[in-house]
Amino acid sequence: MSQSIEERLFTIRYKADDKSHLVIEDQLVCATCTDKPCNFFCPSDVYLWHDQERMTSVAYESCIECGTCRLACPYYNIEWVYPKGGYGITYKYG
Repeated sequence: MSQSIEERLFTIRYKADDKSHLVIEDQLVCATCTDKPCNFFCPSDVYLWHDQERMTSVAYESCIECGTCRLACPYYNIEWVYPKGGYGITYKYG
């Protein structure tokens, strides 16, 4: 049986910092990007485009720290760093 992303994310523990370790550097770049690849390349659905606000939101609390976003954005518009000490992801199974 296939699990949803939410069910898979339940198998990890994440201690979120108050400050995001993922930053969209320029929302205007996102607004002019036609295919919005960040909405598709992140395995934990961190990025979401909002048509009315014309911006991409970042749910950094769900980030699994794979680093895909820093490589896959064709405009290099996402700043990605590891969360500071004591914060971030802990895997329950492996």
